Amino acid sequence: MKETRRLERVLKYEAHRVKVYEDILEQSDGTVLHYDYVKNRDGAAILLVDDEEQVILVKQYRNVEDRVLLEIPAGILEPDDESTEITAVREAEEETGLIPEKRYKIGNMINAVGLFDEHTAVYVGKELKKGARHLDPEESIDLVRIPFTEALDMIYRGEIYDGKTVIALLGYQDLRTRGLF
Repeated sequence: MKETRRLERVLKYEAHRVKVYEDILEQSDGTVLHYDYVKNRDGAAILLVDDEEQVILVKQYRNVEDRVLLEIPAGILEPDDESTEITAVREAEEETGLIPEKRYKIGNMINAVGLFDEHTAVYVGKELKKGARHLDPEESIDLVRIPFTEALDMIYRGEIYDGKTVIALLGYQDLRTRGLF
C-alpha cells in the first residue's frame, strides 16, 4: 500500500450544518490526489424496544431520498451533551415521547468514510417510560410501532435501508442471540 499524506485542506463551501473541503493528498510515488471531505457534527441514534418486542420507529420525509423513510430516533450532539448516550436518550424522548431506562451501546458507525466525518453512536433502549414528546420546529414525524421480527424482514425486503437503523436492528438481533437481551 502506498503511503499517503495530506498536503492541504481547502474550504470550498460552508452551509448551516456542513462544511465542504477539498483535500489535496500526495502518495509516496508522487501522485497527487484530490478528494472531497464533508465535515458534519457527530450524532447518536437509538432503537427503542418495548416489553412486547415491538420497535418504535420514526417515519419522516428525507430530502436526499425525496421520500418518507422509517428510521430509529437520532440527532446530532449538542454542546451541552455530556455523552452520546445523553444525546440518544434526549432524541428518543423528543421524537417519540419515550425514555429508555435501560440502554446498551451497540457501537459507533461512520456512514460514508470516503466522504463524511460524521460518527454516530448506536444504542438499544428498553424499559420504556413515558416522557414528553417535543419535536424541533422543522420536524414532522409519525411514530410506527411494529414487531421486531417484522422490522428485520423489512431490511431484507429493502423497506428499511437507513444505515444506523439497519445496524441497530441487526445489532439487537445479535445481542438477543447472545442472551444479552
